[in-house]
Amino acid sequence: MQPSGRGYDHGITTFSPDGRLFQVEYARESVKRGTTTAGLKFRDGVVLVCDKRIASRLIIPESIEKMFKIDEHIGIATSGLVADARQLVARARVEAQVNRITYAASVPVDILTKKVCDFKQSFTQYGGSRPFGTALLIGGVDDNGIHLFETDPSGAYQSYHAGAIGSGRNTVTEFFEVNWKENMTMNAAMKLGLEALRHANDEDLNREAVEVVVIDSEGYRILDRAQVNKQIDRLKPLGE
Repeated sequence: MQPSGRGYDHGITTFSPDGRLFQVEYARESVKRGTTTAGLKFRDGVVLVCDKRIASRLIIPESIEKMFKIDEHIGIATSGLVADARQLVARARVEAQVNRITYAASVPVDILTKKVCDFKQSFTQYGGSRPFGTALLIGGVDDNGIHLFETDPSGAYQSYHAGAIGSGRNTVTEFFEVNWKENMTMNAAMKLGLEALRHANDEDLNREAVEVVVIDSEGYRILDRAQVNKQIDRLKPLGE
């Protein structure tokens, strides 16, 4: 029997004849099915906004984790396979603590991003492993400034002023390209991030499903439900 022409992409990450890595592409598809997550810089830091997409009213929203504190100055937002993301979050937290112990200083955001992405890339080239089915938005503030990185299952990463991952990535990115401005206030950035999520869903936001994180000179902090709802109330009604 003639072997399948796609046999090389079953179970191992191997180049196809036209130079593609199908396992990496499959991992990206997993991210595309994930919830929409956005991040944007403002004058003093970074805002991360996530729609948890609650599938049932029986689910307790607080039990779904999409935002993670890595260190006092760094946070990660995820989309894709949450279990895969937790492994990368654990790795990032260890790297941050190792840097503190070794150098008596907090890890620079770009260095941590590179270490996490090097780890992700290693799972694209060895037999018996698969790429992580998750993308990350890594935001933080350090001595070198304000940072927002978007990482890919392949281990690639890029720095953005504003970006998004998940099912609504393209819609949110286009919205930011038109509306994002430098030196925005924190409130303006939160409003823009929430507007972008609503624009991607084309419906009103579920107040119980939206999570907002701010990282600035005061550190990493999650807005409580009352604060998030206050920001949602500032949005113009759909259609206006």
